[in-house]
Amino acid sequence: MTKLFETWCVHDNSERGLKRYLKLTEKKGGRAAVLDHLGETVRSHYERLDRIADDVSQLGFQGAAAILKEVLPTTPRAQSGDLGEILASELTEELLEFEVPVRRMRFKDGREVPMRGDDFIGVNFCADDDGLWLLKGEAKSRGTLNRTTITEAREALQRHEGRCTPMSLLFVANRLLESDNPDEVALGRLIRNEVGRKALAKNRIDHALFTLSGNGPVQALAEDFEAAERGRGHAVINLHVEDYADFIESIFMQAADLGDG
Repeated sequence: MTKLFETWCVHDNSERGLKRYLKLTEKKGGRAAVLDHLGETVRSHYERLDRIADDVSQLGFQGAAAILKEVLPTTPRAQSGDLGEILASELTEELLEFEVPVRRMRFKDGREVPMRGDDFIGVNFCADDDGLWLLKGEAKSRGTLNRTTITEAREALQRHEGRCTPMSLLFVANRLLESDNPDEVALGRLIRNEVGRKALAKNRIDHALFTLSGNGPVQALAEDFEAAERGRGHAVINLHVEDYADFIESIFMQAADLGDG
């Protein structure tokens, strides 16, 4: 399967010890190459693709699209916030070697309402040392990214002694425990154990600050990278899209379009 960010973007990557600063800009023709992929990816965060296929089978493309449109956000603010979290989750899986096991958008209680808690949680499990590794992530999507937004995100990452919030972890764990997949159930149990024991060392809880912005990576983001605390892994990421508002609108139009068969 085509890797989204590899096909879409030019990567400028800097690493210093456990810290990584990743700046992404669109390749010439990159967006066109991944537009269908982007639309399907966004769609999949709100509904399982097999369920959409069942809707098409039962109701046809028009009926299935009508259901999908009921869960996709319609306001620019909601679309912006959701897309930041969605792209952060996809980048985490493609480039940061963590899985994001739960698609949070499927559980929203209002399509224009942001979900509370950590924006995204990544999980890595190494069976060799029975080791759970977590990624606590904050995603910010702004037409104009500024220092205040970056500071707010870093403060959120530092809360709870840098650990994922208990409610966010329990949300992920409980969704996994509802699965028919025994591996997912086992992972859900491990995550619940972590909530109860708080046993993970600091160096097994990485932090990621993902930004989607209409302006390029501002100096405050580089300063945040430099100042990030020692003792844990950090990823500081900016995805720069010049036509920010038009881009977001076009992606949600693509997500809503199921075609006509």
